[in-house]
Amino acid sequence: MTSQTRIWIGAWALTMIGQLANADEGSAWKETRRFASPQAVQAAVAYQQFVYAIDSRSITKHERCSGKAVAESIGKAVHLNSGLVWRGKILCAHSNYPRLPEQSQVMTLDPETMQLSSWRDFGDYGGSLTWIVRRNGNWLCNFARYEDRNHETFLVEFNDDFKEIRRWRYPTEVLSKLGKYSLSGGVWCKDRLLVTGHDEQEIYELLIPGRDEVLQYKRTVKVPFTGQGFAVDDQSNGLVGISRAERQVIFIE
Repeated sequence: MTSQTRIWIGAWALTMIGQLANADEGSAWKETRRFASPQAVQAAVAYQQFVYAIDSRSITKHERCSGKAVAESIGKAVHLNSGLVWRGKILCAHSNYPRLPEQSQVMTLDPETMQLSSWRDFGDYGGSLTWIVRRNGNWLCNFARYEDRNHETFLVEFNDDFKEIRRWRYPTEVLSKLGKYSLSGGVWCKDRLLVTGHDEQEIYELLIPGRDEVLQYKRTVKVPFTGQGFAVDDQSNGLVGISRAERQVIFIE
């Protein structure tokens, strides 16, 4: 084997190692559009011809095509988080964060009347509820802990009557990305759990294990929106999220 051949093989090997090392970090989602919304602070939800920007205390209804704000929610809230479209309503995770003891509930928004009201009260469940999704007829609810206790953040599966079935902890690959914050958003999409942190432009893909108590890390995917709440777009089957810093709603597919 000549020295030139050895150099070529060495370069090829380094390239392959680099590709394998980066295999977990991809970019499967592309931005399709965005619009400004001063209320794009906690999350966004898209439903039919409208998009709903979620602030801590209120929800603003925007026309999907123009981004024009047309209505605002009625009803009191302290700390709204991610939203989920379910049976013609929008369910929003809600807590009294950062107050103690932690109190969590699910609030419901009627898209027609824009009335915001309590739907399910968890009381003090050991964390602050940040998102709720449906999976195989059951509920998945994330209860967040913050600061030096954010490793205690946990995911609970409830049946349709909100009786706890089981719970999971998060893998170190995800927890190491959170800083002092926690997991702000989550959706069930294509048989995977997609979650976001607080600030990074990343989605963490997770698998739900059969018996293990720790969710299985699959990969990190770069996205145009920052960590906070996001949702599946019912019109495109893409995702809709926000840029909290820029106060924008962002669509990706």
